[in-house]
Amino acid sequence: MEHNEFLPITMREMKERGWERADFIVITGDAYIDHPSFGAAVISRTLEAAGYKVGIIAQPDWRNVQDFKKLGRPKYGFLITAGNIDSMVNHYTVSKRRREKDYYSPGGKMNLRPDRATIVYCNMAKQAYKGVPLIIGGIEASLRRFAHYDYWSDKVRRSILFDSEADLLVFGMGEHQILEIADSLKNGLDIKYMHHIAGTCYKIESKENLYHFIELPSYETIAKDKIAYAKAFKVQYEEQDAIRGKVLVQPHGNSYIVQNPPAMALSEIELDRIYGLPYSRKVHPTYRKDGGVPAIEEVKHSIISSRGCFGSCSFCALTFHQGRVIQSRSHTSILDEAEKIVGSDDFKGYIHDVGGPTANFRNIACEKQKKEGTCKNKQCLYPNPCSNLKVDHGEYLDLLRKLRKIKGVKKVFVRSGLRYDYIMADPKDTFLKELSEHHISGQLKVAPEHISPKVLDLMGKPRREIYDKFVDKYYKINKELGKEQYIVPYLMSSHPGSDLKAAVEMAEYLRDIRYYPEQVQDFYPTPGTLSTCMFYTGLDPRTMKPVYVPKDRNEKAMQRALLQFKNPKNYELVKRALMLAGRKDLIGFGSKALIKPLGKDREEVKADKHQKKKGKDRNRNNSKNKNRSKKK
Repeated sequence: MEHNEFLPITMREMKERGWERADFIVITGDAYIDHPSFGAAVISRTLEAAGYKVGIIAQPDWRNVQDFKKLGRPKYGFLITAGNIDSMVNHYTVSKRRREKDYYSPGGKMNLRPDRATIVYCNMAKQAYKGVPLIIGGIEASLRRFAHYDYWSDKVRRSILFDSEADLLVFGMGEHQILEIADSLKNGLDIKYMHHIAGTCYKIESKENLYHFIELPSYETIAKDKIAYAKAFKVQYEEQDAIRGKVLVQPHGNSYIVQNPPAMALSEIELDRIYGLPYSRKVHPTYRKDGGVPAIEEVKHSIISSRGCFGSCSFCALTFHQGRVIQSRSHTSILDEAEKIVGSDDFKGYIHDVGGPTANFRNIACEKQKKEGTCKNKQCLYPNPCSNLKVDHGEYLDLLRKLRKIKGVKKVFVRSGLRYDYIMADPKDTFLKELSEHHISGQLKVAPEHISPKVLDLMGKPRREIYDKFVDKYYKINKELGKEQYIVPYLMSSHPGSDLKAAVEMAEYLRDIRYYPEQVQDFYPTPGTLSTCMFYTGLDPRTMKPVYVPKDRNEKAMQRALLQFKNPKNYELVKRALMLAGRKDLIGFGSKALIKPLGKDREEVKADKHQKKKGKDRNRNNSKNKNRSKKK
């Protein structure tokens, strides 16, 4: 029976398996896709492999408590996640407009999950069955584990552990934690005493039994004091390490949230086991009538090869979620998955991606991280690659070569993010040559994000000179290969530190390299990032120095328009921005102009040009007359 490829989603399917009830029920805001790119599938399959009975309630109707009872009362607990994306990010654009499509829902339909899904689902699960342990996890819970700035309500909210009234919060990727929680519950430990598990947060009424912890400013304090908020975030950011991280405690009223240090990184063997579990790698058949679920299209013929990222871009939440330690799968595990992809019915010969958060990070940054953890106040790549950083693409290249040789594979693409500064730090050009020759489909996407030094410093990104050298090397290699391939740079507008002057600087750079982006990403202040802390507080938490933050809607629109100055629709915005920035010189007919004047502006520019010419002629004549006087 086809449904047996999946975990049960109905009571009937549970009965067919001979179950009286499930041990755990996963409630998720995403449609049910049994693929290792989806957190709910990974956690449920991990528990199943450990011998637990797991049911799935995907996208329940949050207005109807009966939907939360469809699989009955679980023996040990509900595992609740908003899905692969924070529900507010999933629902709203950076301008806070409702999105038109939910890629994680059947047919891309909107409104199949609530705003703040984790909180709502917990509330309904409590109504359905009182006294059942509630364990929350996933990106929404992970990044909101402390009191945090919430962009959509424009205020500081409490830890989601308090707002959801859950019993335990799992942060990070969760496999270690969920097995330890499950075994503890199975052995009879009450969840209210489950305070020992790394990678979890819990609530307490007293600090009496806590030792060796750092106390953060309270929720009440940071909700009123932005300096205290920035200082609290700096500590949270610094202690995000499994080896050297400390227990963190944050008061909320008369209670406390306690964060244990992060869970240890998974070993290669553990990671291989997780990705080797019997995923069907499909969307559940119940969604066929809706045309499937769009999110599967990006990943069904792609392979996750690693986790973690030591790039530490300020605007990225990966540091706060997956951490900076790279965890990689073995070649054998990845090749086995590739064979499964090749054997699938709809495979056309193309593996769409082999990567992770950053595809060319396959190895731990340095040996020191294995024993001492990541550096507390030092980055691996910024402002320059650390002298201890191991730069080597050899192992990743070897993997790509093996994948290319698999029978039935026509092409293996690399579409995950690539750190071009890491490529430039490699003394050999072998990786970039083979990448260009075999693994690009006409365009290589990289993320310089900006070119202004003050903005790049706040982003934690390399200087423009590194990017320019990379571009030159890339085009030189492609010319040698006889290939006409291009670079598509990802760019970001309105990041903290970016004023109109910086945006104009970026526009001039785009003019000079003759690149006119079709898409530009406005900075989005999502929970858990350094940049969001800057956005809210106006301070860089690393230095406590003030940071300019563009928040006005008109200015943000102008900054975005400047990066797309060629678009006729942006004319008035670009003109206004240039006038405000004191750069009227960029409105004209010369090669350096960003926009040509229109209508009245055209006549004004001509008149101004005429006046300047008259002035120059007058000065020239005056100069000649002076010279004649001197001769006399």
